[in-house]
Amino acid sequence: MPNFSYDEKLLLIQHCIYKYDSEEILKEKLKGYFSHKDIESAIDTLIATQKIRRIGQDVLQNNESHTGTISEIPENLRSIVDNL
Repeated sequence: MPNFSYDEKLLLIQHCIYKYDSEEILKEKLKGYFSHKDIESAIDTLIATQKIRRIGQDVLQNNESHTGTISEIPENLRSIVDNL
């Protein structure tokens, strides 16, 4: 598994939510990059800081109406999002 900073993990997950809004699918796609515990922790942090929100049981959505637009994703992370 690649070594990412915590902020990179959060940003990567936010950008992946654009591609996969289902929490289960998102976890499945990211398991090659992060442990299940890291994914859960990052999602919980993003929800607690209101950067993403849970809609229903399995749907995640970026909370841009609350936080504004998401930061641009660096090139080293863009390839991961593109390949998921």
